[in-house]
Amino acid sequence: MNPRLRAELEARFGAKLRSVERVSGGDINEAYSAELEGGRRVFVKTYPSAPASLFPAEARGLDWLRSRSGLRVPEVLAVSEPAGELGYLALEWLESASPARDFDERLGQGLAELHRSGAPGFGLDHDNFIGSLPQSNGARESWVVFFREQRLEPQLARLVAARRASFSLRRGFERLVARLPELWGEPEPAARLHGDLWGGNLHVGPSGEPCLIDPAVYGGHREIDLGMMRLFGGFAERVFQAYDEAFPLSPGAAERVALCQLYPLLVHANLFGGSYVGSVERIVAQYS
Repeated sequence: MNPRLRAELEARFGAKLRSVERVSGGDINEAYSAELEGGRRVFVKTYPSAPASLFPAEARGLDWLRSRSGLRVPEVLAVSEPAGELGYLALEWLESASPARDFDERLGQGLAELHRSGAPGFGLDHDNFIGSLPQSNGARESWVVFFREQRLEPQLARLVAARRASFSLRRGFERLVARLPELWGEPEPAARLHGDLWGGNLHVGPSGEPCLIDPAVYGGHREIDLGMMRLFGGFAERVFQAYDEAFPLSPGAAERVALCQLYPLLVHANLFGGSYVGSVERIVAQYS
């Protein structure tokens, strides 16, 4: 661990770090298990070249989920200042155990409860990040407008700027955008979304309970989280059944799964290129 970060954490907690151990922390972060004098253990992640607002935005997102979630979300213990030179986030340490027998049911029901708790509108009162990319959350009057202006169009613009968007993809995108009101069907109230809910952002807690980590939160359409969960796998079908039992999906949801996956695939296409661009092209062709 960076000595300056260690000193800052000790000042924030008012205790010496007795031990620090490197642990897994995702694709871009350095992550540590740190034990304070007195035995308290905390999870710390840092990213030397992170934008100054990245960890403060994540901390706000975790608190936003915790305020309404029946699922466990780690408590934020300390976070770097937006103007600080060191970017870091310190969270309560959650030991990992084997999933409880009712893990899938609890996850599905808890996610339904989170979504049903709602959001003030489509968007959020601050911008944040999805992965390492900035995510604009400026409020819009409807989900269709928000999805178009704040999710699809900015990512397509990045793809075009990187010369990864073919002429046929750009034309298909225009046709898809024109169909969005029809494709999304009857309007729903804004749901409180995790925003980046793939298997790597689900943690099994100390009692075998489901825990949500690493969010990219905003108020949006609840099917977005569910579509993301199906994109890379890692979630049992029982999770989706339990969700639908607690909060039945609207008509046409099965036909919108790929549409819900378009935004995260655009993000991956911008971050990694390669086959993700082809996946974007296939979904755009499917709906246009």
